[in-house]
Amino acid sequence: MSKVNHTLPPKYGLKLSLDYVYPEKRNQDYRPSLRVIWSILPLILRYILFYIKSKWKGHKVVMDYIFPRKPEQIYGVPIGGIGCGTIGRGYKGQFCRFQLKPGIYEWNTVDADDFLVVIKDEKGFTLFESWLSTYRKRSLSSCISKIPEYKIKYTGLYPRSWTEYDLTEYGGVKLICRQISPVIPHNYKDSALPCAVFVWTVENVCDSDRTVTIAFTFKNGTGSKDDKKSACSSKIFSYENTEGVILYHMIDKMPCAYALAAKTTKDVSISKCLYFDPKSDGFDDLWFPLAENGEFDKPKKSTYVSVLVSVVICIVITSLKKMPSTRNTPEIINKSVVARVEKLEEALQQGMKDLRSQVTSNISASGNVYNEMGCGIAAKMRVPANQTKEVDMSLVWDMPTISFPNHKKTYDKFYTKHKLPDWYKGALFNETYFVSDGGSLWLCLNEEEKKRLASNDNDPRNAYGHFAYLEGQEYIMYNSYDVHFYASHALYKNWPMLQKCLQYDLRDFISLEINDPLKVLYNGHIVERKYPNTVPHDAGSPGEEPLALINAYPIHDVSSWRDLNSKFILQTFRDAYGSSPSKPDLQYLEDMYSTCYTIIQKCIKHEINEDGLIENGGIPDQTYDSWTMSGVSAYCGGLWLCALKGMSIMAAQLGKEKDAQSFQSILNKAKPAFEKKLWNGKYYNFDCSESQSKSVMADQLCGHWYLGCSGLKTYDVFPEDNVKTTLKTIYKSNVQLFCDGNMGAVNGTIDGKVDESSVQSVEVWTGVTYALAATMILEGMVEEGFKTAGGMYNSMTKKFGMAFDTPEALYDKKYIRAVAYMRPLSIWSMQTAWEMFNNR
Repeated sequence: MSKVNHTLPPKYGLKLSLDYVYPEKRNQDYRPSLRVIWSILPLILRYILFYIKSKWKGHKVVMDYIFPRKPEQIYGVPIGGIGCGTIGRGYKGQFCRFQLKPGIYEWNTVDADDFLVVIKDEKGFTLFESWLSTYRKRSLSSCISKIPEYKIKYTGLYPRSWTEYDLTEYGGVKLICRQISPVIPHNYKDSALPCAVFVWTVENVCDSDRTVTIAFTFKNGTGSKDDKKSACSSKIFSYENTEGVILYHMIDKMPCAYALAAKTTKDVSISKCLYFDPKSDGFDDLWFPLAENGEFDKPKKSTYVSVLVSVVICIVITSLKKMPSTRNTPEIINKSVVARVEKLEEALQQGMKDLRSQVTSNISASGNVYNEMGCGIAAKMRVPANQTKEVDMSLVWDMPTISFPNHKKTYDKFYTKHKLPDWYKGALFNETYFVSDGGSLWLCLNEEEKKRLASNDNDPRNAYGHFAYLEGQEYIMYNSYDVHFYASHALYKNWPMLQKCLQYDLRDFISLEINDPLKVLYNGHIVERKYPNTVPHDAGSPGEEPLALINAYPIHDVSSWRDLNSKFILQTFRDAYGSSPSKPDLQYLEDMYSTCYTIIQKCIKHEINEDGLIENGGIPDQTYDSWTMSGVSAYCGGLWLCALKGMSIMAAQLGKEKDAQSFQSILNKAKPAFEKKLWNGKYYNFDCSESQSKSVMADQLCGHWYLGCSGLKTYDVFPEDNVKTTLKTIYKSNVQLFCDGNMGAVNGTIDGKVDESSVQSVEVWTGVTYALAATMILEGMVEEGFKTAGGMYNSMTKKFGMAFDTPEALYDKKYIRAVAYMRPLSIWSMQTAWEMFNNR
């Protein structure tokens, strides 16, 4: 059996040389035509007034169209588990985009958060020292980045990344940093850990011994101006074969701890640095002791300082005796690393109360200041000529109790087959970044909820709590259900119990009433915030009290949206049947059925012509909220037909034959009416209006896609010939004729040209493109499916640098909208489709 060198980067993923320059820059400054602006002018004026009032009151705006974020072409694989906060990383080594305040992103790049390298020869002479990131710093100027970017290669394959440094001509050394976060499918314990591990492989490629120092620096806070407002203290700890430093501080009135640690071995001796000032040049506390001695000076037993706190962990790799020559070092990140991180996490949580009682004799209290301070460690090892050694380091953060801005409540966190194209193997993992880096929350039940749910042992929330994530890093609403419908494939495929927890929460929200008056911005009408027996748009905003105060979306009255009810039913069907169509989850069906029945009866009220079809109202009443539909529409009508099919199957499964016959009867009446009203021989018309009915909608087979990914293999809703003909039409009109097939599927086209009737018809929705590609794969159009999605993904990652920042929408040129968005998680439906296609 051949040996695999796990230290080397994989073939797939985001692969860049750090001197790569993206050939295209995009922004969010798209301006629609005057005709479109005129049609939505009242909405624009109401939004501006709403925006001013919100800012004046200090409220978070859930969708900021006035100052949208400027995209940055910097992002690599973020770090952190699911629901515990994340810290973004740039592919050039920077630590950026902090999401430690629940649901709130701070796009700060912190100079003091970095790795550095020092290389000494066998006589102790310093050959080379440099930061290991290559972006320009404003502070800590005594050392600069001296490594040419073309000598550094980056590979990102979420949740891992590899950075390769060729320092041969500077000190005869090559470095590889392997970064990994514990995002593990079907693992609900370790996936919640707020940590990352960095394994450094140091290869001495010259004929003389080398001493190599890898230092890891980190400061308190998140790089904001509020960092200096937090009193901090730090402690040194030692636990089993791990040593490190813990920094206690506050973030937005919430206790937080950072811990940086290193594994100790017989070849490693460790020294500690207690603090440095990140606003200084860094010479006295960082560069001089490392360059002079290869280690930090011993810390004083008591230190009181008034400087901006930083934490430094330094691992100095120096061989104490020669090692056997080897080029294939074993994989370090394994169960033992996870175990060590778990122990460190336990120590952190205990430390919030009394760390000293957890590891009594191994902790040295070295600082207790009332302003700010810092600390660090270093390890020492020699690398013999032409040999390789490894050292693993970790960053852990702990915010066990969180609250939202009004601080009304506190919450406790819940702790490749060869035929596939290479781009896809990287994209599938890399798009999954949003599960953790989408402002995700994973919370324990509070005491009231525990009592309420105690009687239902089958409710997954008893074991797994609540899970929520944002619609986008700029659209700060949790679990936006019209969008989660697409994104949920990632949870369903990898963490199905989290998907079910989210669905149980939504089920409970449906019956809820919140009679607070809400003035919707679209038409100025006053409506209830949440009407009973309606599917909410979202589970609330981090600016208020999510999971309690739901429906934060202020633009439209969502109580009469035509797609939400069908989407709840289809997700229920998929969650119950998808993994085992012959043996569905009967308890789950029992728990969801009455709610499904209630909301489908609400849908029937939108039937106008007694033909079994619901109709749109010519207003924004579905997820395409700026692309209105009138009468019967391909999108909402198709979802409705598929929901009827799902209801008939679920009712029959539960022995509710009368219900099953009723739903099947409506479906039998609605199907021919749908075909008659919308089928034109090549595709389904957009809707029944005169102005835009001929638009070819990329998402018109959305319902068929969902049933297919749920394991339903028949054509009981749409005729097979019509499905295949429609997909061919979309592929030609919306994919091939748009940007030469290299930008995904534009939402709408008429006669082969982009439909410019609305703001959203001209957009490419990244998540819809992945869903369309999955539908093509299900129907045997495998090559077309991968070309559709691959053209878009390659453009985003190679041309205009949107890796780990995937937007909701792309335009043909220059513009994007809503960076770091939920819907692209629908790429996991492509994997479901691929597996189903191969199992036929």
